[in-house]
Amino acid sequence: MEIKEAQSIVDEWIKTIGVRYFNELTNTAILMEEVGEVARIMARRYGEQSEKESDKNKDLGDEMADVLFVLICLANQTGIDLNDAFVKNLEKKTKRDFDRHKNNPKLA
Repeated sequence: MEIKEAQSIVDEWIKTIGVRYFNELTNTAILMEEVGEVARIMARRYGEQSEKESDKNKDLGDEMADVLFVLICLANQTGIDLNDAFVKNLEKKTKRDFDRHKNNPKLA
């Protein structure tokens, strides 16, 4: 699936099942909440915090998909073509960081 297709699928889902988009501020708050759920799993499963029994069955992929869904909602609401934005962002990073990481002794 391409990003453009994902944006279209989310838009159709919102219009048919979700009734309407939450406003941008609400969706931003929801995005932060979803990112926090990913962070909680990462800190407990891969970091130094111990994992609570109630967190052991949490699906990291599902939580990441929640983040992606809300991010796509925000892109749709604000008229952002995420495919185009991602391509431009990758070009920016490539130009800016072409030698930076190769020359970083911390990454050797």
